[in-house]
Amino acid sequence: MNYDIMDTMVRMAMEAIRNAYTLNNNIAVGACVLSSDGTLYSGCTVDHSIPELALTAEAVAMAKAISDGKREFDGIALIADIDGYYIPDESSRQFLAEFDVQEVVLADFEGNIEVVKIDEIMPYKQRRKKYNSANDTFLFDAEK
Repeated sequence: MNYDIMDTMVRMAMEAIRNAYTLNNNIAVGACVLSSDGTLYSGCTVDHSIPELALTAEAVAMAKAISDGKREFDGIALIADIDGYYIPDESSRQFLAEFDVQEVVLADFEGNIEVVKIDEIMPYKQRRKKYNSANDTFLFDAEK
């Protein structure tokens, strides 16, 4: 990813954070995912009074892209209303890894940007290996 694309992604994530719906002083996060065809999708935190129904910004951005038919991604930018960089939680990292989002652009409100590989923030990932139609199960392959 070049600097101009990363800059655009961070700006879109910053714009998305304005729409974040947070409860109980939770962290507002903005995300922007880059599909392999160059299309950008943004998302924000959507909290819920039932924590299990809350959506992370990265999941919202990815869901928008996936629902638009995208399946290949080059990267995602993340920014939050915290000091320093926001690191996605384990389930979000797994979601990103399952769709091979390789580069994660971490940004803060001081203008700092760091690009990390998904493997650097997630040492183990599971990928859907194949569907076994005989017994309606998925076989997973754990990678290091």
